Amino acid sequence: MTSHYTSDAEIERIGRGLLDRTLPRLEWTHAAHYAAALWIFRARPDIDAPREMPGIIAGYNVAAGGENTDTAGYHETITQASLRETKRFLDAHPASRPLHAIHALLMDGPLGDREWMLDYWTRARLFSVEARQGWVEPDIAPLPACRPARDRGLRPLWNARAAPGLWRESSS
Repeated sequence: MTSHYTSDAEIERIGRGLLDRTLPRLEWTHAAHYAAALWIFRARPDIDAPREMPGIIAGYNVAAGGENTDTAGYHETITQASLRETKRFLDAHPASRPLHAIHALLMDGPLGDREWMLDYWTRARLFSVEARQGWVEPDIAPLPACRPARDRGLRPLWNARAAPGLWRESSS
């Protein structure tokens, strides 16, 4: 099992660093995105992650010296798909399991692969301006919450039952 973080305090530091925009830019990795999401879902129920993460991430990007453009920075479809799957993954584990242990399991599975979304979206659609600026539906296959991966011949994102009703469609 790969261990990116060895304690819940490290996970919390990533989450708080994102929220207060002090996380060093070089630490904002693929693993850190998932660490922050796990921590926010568990420790900050006051944050409506699907609704608030766009502003949180975009603000962090600017504070860290980056930009949010049609080709760089915040990406709506990737963020929302990642949040959806992170929430399902977290909810498949008991609340007593340490976040760093859950994070290690998540990173050792398909979500740890930076290209996992290419099982569901073509590269052209996923990296389009439209997908960066707003949610676009997968054009290869629905995400597992919509249809079990085994029914499509795709690798499952993890071996646990998905909790139904976790995702609320945007009202905008």
